[in-house]
Amino acid sequence: MRPNGEELRRLLGIYLVTDPAIGRPRSVVEAVRQAVEAGVRCVQLRDKGASHDELVTHGRRLLEITRPAGALLILDDDVSAAVDADADGAHVGQEDMPPGTARSLLGPDRVLGVSVRTAEEARRAEADGADYLAANLVFPTATKTDAGEPLGLAGIERLREATALPLVAIGGIDASNAASVIAAGADGIAVVSAIMAAPDIPAACRLLQRSMVSG
Repeated sequence: MRPNGEELRRLLGIYLVTDPAIGRPRSVVEAVRQAVEAGVRCVQLRDKGASHDELVTHGRRLLEITRPAGALLILDDDVSAAVDADADGAHVGQEDMPPGTARSLLGPDRVLGVSVRTAEEARRAEADGADYLAANLVFPTATKTDAGEPLGLAGIERLREATALPLVAIGGIDASNAASVIAAGADGIAVVSAIMAAPDIPAACRLLQRSMVSG
């Protein structure tokens, strides 16, 4: 079942976005396993080079880790792969599938996330059935080079004013700035390198958790 807004806010606190090129030779499966064991409760399977069938296979493998722990597994971009893998939801950007179409394909029981940069995009995504929004991108980062100029903290504040949906922030977020992102109105932080590239993933997750509340 789709979590309600308050439950979703809790699950999205630290939102891990995978990248198969970061953290090698450690596999994505092992990175996710360690992160979930350390308390991460939302994982996005993001692999731009994978085929539909590969995403389905990888998604089913990750579900063996996330589902017993009560964590969400979200697939990036490929909504049909999310359905075929029986994932908990999908995430789409403005250049991917329209949120209304994604909602129709996902049905009523899966989570839909949408990347937004403006108040207008946020309101439209909410009207079209999004469950949560991602402020994309907050600070400069090498892992996302196609999202335009960074929004900064002021961008998070504008999006927070535009919607009551759970809001996560992505882009250049780590332990040094996580508290400021939360203070600006985000409900959670979406990270790639801060976990995937960490030599000690459990320690990195604990540091992020502490930094969100203590600065």
